[in-house]
Amino acid sequence: MKLHELSPAAGSVKPAWRKGRGTGSGNGKTAGKGHKGQNARSGGGVRPGFEGGQLPLYRKLPKRGFNNKFAKVYSTINVSELNKFENGATVTLETLVNCGMIRKENDGLKVLGNGELKKALTVEAKIFTETAKAKIEAAGGKAEVK
Repeated sequence: MKLHELSPAAGSVKPAWRKGRGTGSGNGKTAGKGHKGQNARSGGGVRPGFEGGQLPLYRKLPKRGFNNKFAKVYSTINVSELNKFENGATVTLETLVNCGMIRKENDGLKVLGNGELKKALTVEAKIFTETAKAKIEAAGGKAEVK
């Protein structure tokens, strides 16, 4: 097979459908838009969700939930994930972001108590759960509220 012998599979390429190019083209005069009306005009048509003036569905449905814009959002990490650090290391929010364990800093770090900690670490965070604090101190480390 040579480069000039290559061709697409049969039926995979359709010829361009040229609208409004005379009556002989099969799609001339009104170019498939019918006669008059909003959809026949240039720039015509209605926005998504428009129901002809009837109250649209998105306005009929009730609003749900509540989003507190003053709420604090903490980046969380479990005690078991801290085993990746070397013994005696200081773990802060910045070190966790730098090593890729947390994507975003948000409003601070919250340490959760899931799993076991086998290394003595100094952990600096805004919030510790009771079990997380107990496990860090049981491993010989320190839980510092920052």
